[in-house]
Amino acid sequence: MDYREEYQRKLISADQAAALVKSGDWVDYSQFNLGAVACDQALARRQEELFGVKIRSVMRASGPARVVEADSTTDHFMYHSWHFSGLERKYFDRGLCWFSPILYGELPRYYREAVDRVDVAFVVVTPMNEHGYFNFSNICSASKAICDKAKTVVLEVNRGLPWVYGGSEESIHISEIDFVVEGDNPPLVQLPSVPPTEVDQKIAELIMPQISDGACIQLGVGGMPNTVGALLAKSDLKDLGVHTEMLVDAFIDMFEQGKITNAKKSIDRHKMVFTFGMGTQKLYDFMNHNPVCATYPVSYTNDPFVISQNDKVVAINNAVEVDLFGQVTAESSGLKHISGTGGQLEFTYGAYRSRGGKAFTCLSSTYNKKGEPVSRIKPILTHGSAVTVPRTMVQYVVTEYGIAPLKGKTTWERAESIINVAHPQFRDELVREAEKMGIWKKSSRQ
Repeated sequence: MDYREEYQRKLISADQAAALVKSGDWVDYSQFNLGAVACDQALARRQEELFGVKIRSVMRASGPARVVEADSTTDHFMYHSWHFSGLERKYFDRGLCWFSPILYGELPRYYREAVDRVDVAFVVVTPMNEHGYFNFSNICSASKAICDKAKTVVLEVNRGLPWVYGGSEESIHISEIDFVVEGDNPPLVQLPSVPPTEVDQKIAELIMPQISDGACIQLGVGGMPNTVGALLAKSDLKDLGVHTEMLVDAFIDMFEQGKITNAKKSIDRHKMVFTFGMGTQKLYDFMNHNPVCATYPVSYTNDPFVISQNDKVVAINNAVEVDLFGQVTAESSGLKHISGTGGQLEFTYGAYRSRGGKAFTCLSSTYNKKGEPVSRIKPILTHGSAVTVPRTMVQYVVTEYGIAPLKGKTTWERAESIINVAHPQFRDELVREAEKMGIWKKSSRQ
C-alpha cells in the first residue's frame, strides 16, 4: 500500500499546526533534544491571541522554548517540565517554568491514567518509511503514550534524525496521527564529552574493581559515569551488557573495543537497551539502523523488576548531597531545584534486586563556593532538598576517599561509614553533628 497520498492529505504548515491550539489547552512537546522547534516557533507567534495555554516537556535540550521567550508574564503560556535541563533551570529561576515530580519509569502510565488531558501534541519524528511508519528516533521515552493520550497529534518531521530500532513503542503509523509538519531539519543538539576531573577519575578507579565479566551496565548523566565507561573501554573485562536509561558515547566506545557483547544478559540478549540517547554525532550515527540497539518506552527500561532480571547489574549515578542517615538528593540543593528524580531511584533498586547487582551513588566530597570548599556530605540534607533515594535503598556511597557500604548497617554504622568517605577537613565536624543527632558514640570511630 502506498501511504504517500495519506501523508499529503495530512501535511500542513507549522502555522496551521499552531492554529489548532486554543486558549486553555494543554500542549505536549516531545522531549530532550527532540523538542518541537518549528511548531514551537509558530505557537510563540500566536502569543497575543492565546491565554492560559499550558505546555509540558522533559529536559528541553533542543534550543530555547520560544513560547517561554515570547511571554514574560506567563499569562499566555505556562511551561512545565517533568525533569529540568540547564535551560529550564534558568526559566525556573525567572519564574517562567514549573516542575512536575515523577518517577521517570512511570511517565507513560501518567499519560495514560493520571494526566487529565493532552489537547495537542507536537512530536518530532523521522520521515515516514514505505510502510507508513514514523520513528521516534533517539527519544522513545513516553512518546507513544503522549500520542495515545492526545486529542490531536501533530508530527514534526526532521530529515536528519537517526532511525532507531526498538523493542516496543519506538514508532507510530500515519493512520494513528492527525497532521504532519515538515520542519526545518535542525541537526540534533550534541552533548560533547566533558574531560574527567581528577575527582571523577579517582571515583571511577574505586568502582572499577567492583565490576566483573558479564556485568550489565547502567550509566547516569554526568562526567563521572562517563569516566567509568572510558575506563571500562580500556579494561580487560569482557561480555558486558547494557540496560540503561540513557545511551551515551561511553557505551559506543566500550562496544567498539569489544567489551560489550550483551551475550550474558538474561533478557534482551545481544541488545543494548535504552529509552533515550544523547551525546555526540558519533552516538547518533551508531544508533541509525543498528540492530544492536533496542529502544523501549521508559516504563520498560526503568522498571526495577525488568532491570533485576539481568544478573550483575551495575548502576552508577551521581548525587548532589548525601546525609549521615544515607539519604540522597540528586535533584535539588535546598529549595533550588536542579533536575529531577529521573531513573536513579529505579536503577538503584533494580540493580540491588539483581543477582550479584551493585548500585553506586557517586559524588565529590566537596564543591567550591566563593573559593571555599563546602562538604557535600551533610549531617542532614540541606533544608528543602528533595530525597531522590531514601536511606533504605542506598547500597554504596562513593567519593574520592572511598566506598561506604550502607546495606544492613545501624544508624551509627551508617554515619561512621559515610564520615569515613567525607573530606578529612569536615570529618570532625560531622562527628560532632552525629553525636548531637544521637547516631554516634566515641567508640564508633575506627
